[in-house]
Amino acid sequence: MAKVSANYEVVYIIDPAQGEEGIANIVASFKALAEQNGSAVEVEEWGTRKLAYPINFKNDGYYVLMSFTSEPSFPRELSRKLGIADGVMRSLVVCKGE
Repeated sequence: MAKVSANYEVVYIIDPAQGEEGIANIVASFKALAEQNGSAVEVEEWGTRKLAYPINFKNDGYYVLMSFTSEPSFPRELSRKLGIADGVMRSLVVCKGE
């Protein structure tokens, strides 16, 4: 039997050159997307931290952790949108289980 919904976590890193307003817009847009397609959305902003290795010649990134519950089809779409979004340097979506 197919899963109806599961718990997911996504961590994404935003380029700090976007500025405070740009970062806030990116976080708000992905939170709204998760709320439209899932439930129990929680966003935890970790802030600017040093990267383990340079990404596109940048040494710092703004980290965001988002937890949500959704159908299994949504995380694939979210990962695709994070991959093409301007200002998002890296992202990882994982399933925590039911």
